[in-house]
Amino acid sequence: MNENEISKLIFDAGLRVHRSLGPGLLESAYEECLYYELCKSGLLIEKQKVMPLIYDEVKLDVGYRIDIMVERKLVIEIKSVEALNDIHLAQVLTYLKLSQCKLGLLINFNTILFKNGIKRVINGKL
Repeated sequence: MNENEISKLIFDAGLRVHRSLGPGLLESAYEECLYYELCKSGLLIEKQKVMPLIYDEVKLDVGYRIDIMVERKLVIEIKSVEALNDIHLAQVLTYLKLSQCKLGLLINFNTILFKNGIKRVINGKL
């Protein structure tokens, strides 16, 4: 499965979660439910994936954790905020660089319409 096919599967799973729960819950609730939905797909789904920083050829564990990684190809960052801003986008770009993934999805569940809370982020450095 390529990144676009995976992103469609994630969108559908996120939509099911959003329709069931609606906006207003904590990020952790949406993360658990989305993780559960994605696990049903049979794909490799990793939650709270530790992502070390390599600096000067030294591997540093500085606490970076990707909310959900799918098939080691796609990064998902989950939010439940009033509005997404540039720092959220920068966070996804950092995770894409550290993981060497091509595509990330920034998902804000705190929206009336789910489609308005999801952004595709592409790693242009590969």
